[in-house]
Amino acid sequence: MILPFLWVGPSDKGGNGVFTSEDIIAGTVIEISPVLVFSAEERVWLEKTLLYNYIFEWGEKAAHAAVGLGYISLYNHSYHSNCDYDMDFTYSLMKITTVRNIRKGEELFINYNASPDNGKKVWFDAV
Repeated sequence: MILPFLWVGPSDKGGNGVFTSEDIIAGTVIEISPVLVFSAEERVWLEKTLLYNYIFEWGEKAAHAAVGLGYISLYNHSYHSNCDYDMDFTYSLMKITTVRNIRKGEELFINYNASPDNGKKVWFDAV
């Protein structure tokens, strides 16, 4: 399920991002999509490919990896994101929910640290 007013387009962050063509209120589930889950051994190989920047750590111990279908792997990172994500390990799904009101035309962001305001440096910002 992806709300019909979400779209993918060029982002100021570089590459593509996910945007909205309508205002969205806080607490709205905007996407629920399946993921492809890879074993810890497969994750080692994935991390050597272009998919490295699109995978999520997966599982209770974060040993596995997942690639989101739908728009899941296309949301860009922000340390003060306007969306949050939840992982359903049983059904191999991810859910994106807004954490504040979002205006038409805004880009939708998740925090790659799994919490909307987590300031821990992510791999591409680490010095």
